[in-house]
Amino acid sequence: MTLRKNGNLTEGVIWKQLLLFSIPLLIGNLFQQLYNTVDSVIVGNFAGKNALAAVGTSGPLINLLVGFVIGLGSGATVLISRYFGAQNQQKLHDAIHTFACFTLVVGALMTVMGVLLSPTILSWMKTPADVFDGATTYLRIYFLGTLAMLIYNSGSAILRALGNSKMPLYFLMVSSVVNIILDYIFVAVFHWDVAGVAWATLIANAVSSILVIYVLLYKTSACPLEVRKIRIDKVILTDMLKIGIPAGLQTFIVSISNTMVMSHVNSFGASAISGFTSANKFDNFLGLPLQSFSIAITTFVGQNLGAQKPERIKKGILWSVGLSFICIIVLGTPAYLLAEHCIRIFIDDADVIRIGAQMMRTVIPFYVFLIFHQVLSGAVRGAGYTTMPMISAIFSFTFLRQIFLNTFMPSVQDVSLVFWSYALTWGVSGIIMLCYTLFGPWKKCLKTQN
Repeated sequence: MTLRKNGNLTEGVIWKQLLLFSIPLLIGNLFQQLYNTVDSVIVGNFAGKNALAAVGTSGPLINLLVGFVIGLGSGATVLISRYFGAQNQQKLHDAIHTFACFTLVVGALMTVMGVLLSPTILSWMKTPADVFDGATTYLRIYFLGTLAMLIYNSGSAILRALGNSKMPLYFLMVSSVVNIILDYIFVAVFHWDVAGVAWATLIANAVSSILVIYVLLYKTSACPLEVRKIRIDKVILTDMLKIGIPAGLQTFIVSISNTMVMSHVNSFGASAISGFTSANKFDNFLGLPLQSFSIAITTFVGQNLGAQKPERIKKGILWSVGLSFICIIVLGTPAYLLAEHCIRIFIDDADVIRIGAQMMRTVIPFYVFLIFHQVLSGAVRGAGYTTMPMISAIFSFTFLRQIFLNTFMPSVQDVSLVFWSYALTWGVSGIIMLCYTLFGPWKKCLKTQN
């Protein structure tokens, strides 16, 4: 279970390396979504529509705070992969231990903030009264486990930057099984409703964090973590933040937009919230290949930039886009055709099924554009250029989406406008990133390496 030389992505057949690196990411993300989805399935079937809505309305707030820190951590991923590709052992050591310290400090702060501010933000999101108490309970318990969740995510990011995408998969497989078992026990047997789902998630996150700590301490030959050396290197942290702050701001601001979008959905009641939540679960599943190839190409570009292999970077980007297209066609077609059956998995309610299926059929065709946004953003981030992905996402997913909704929603008053706000802004963001990748200044880093 130690890291071997096959973590090096600077040599070998490009498409095969990307695929082999991405498959564990894809399966791992699948398990991540699986146990999040099981939360909704069990709550919807054993606790009812309002409980499902309580879990669903909490999602954007969780993504807002956690996504910001994970975005900041992308700077660490870029530096660690670059130092690994360049075989700079000292810089690699400093980057890993700085990132570990940063995670501990920020995780503790987020725990306190999340527990204290959950009711206030739920009020701001116009959460319905019949959902509010359940959502507050869910969020407060969830945020108690924030540190464990960030330790897992940061540790997995380190391993992936070193070329090891398998270990995070194993951690998720174990924690997913734990979560599913506890979901059923706490909700179906003990009848703890949304609190049971939250405690199950907290315990599962704790298990995965313990596993990643063990591997980083004792099973990572490239650069093992040493507890006594966990400290901040100011120069390394500054470099991490220069790269990571744009990605963190992007995630944070887009998540704020999503909480604002959720306030529009909330105004249509529990059926709309449940339908939107159920469709979002399948939306997350369809997005898994894009997330996986985005992470893979970030590591691939970082390592090959450190190894000074620009032509290999260009070919890797083309392969990542092509493989993403294949995945979306294979997964998206049956999801589009069987949308009602997909939503029925969560709850057998006619209104919920109708709304959820409508959302799925609206957004699925626009995944073609989301490929360009996700994969190409990952590529230019791997080269250290994080500003344009941030601008593209904030402009499209925040400003443009909110302008669209606030312009048409007051007069139309139809929840389908929310679905179109996602689809249309995906299109804009994809076009922006395609143009930037083809013509943007980030390509200078490739030319200077020749």
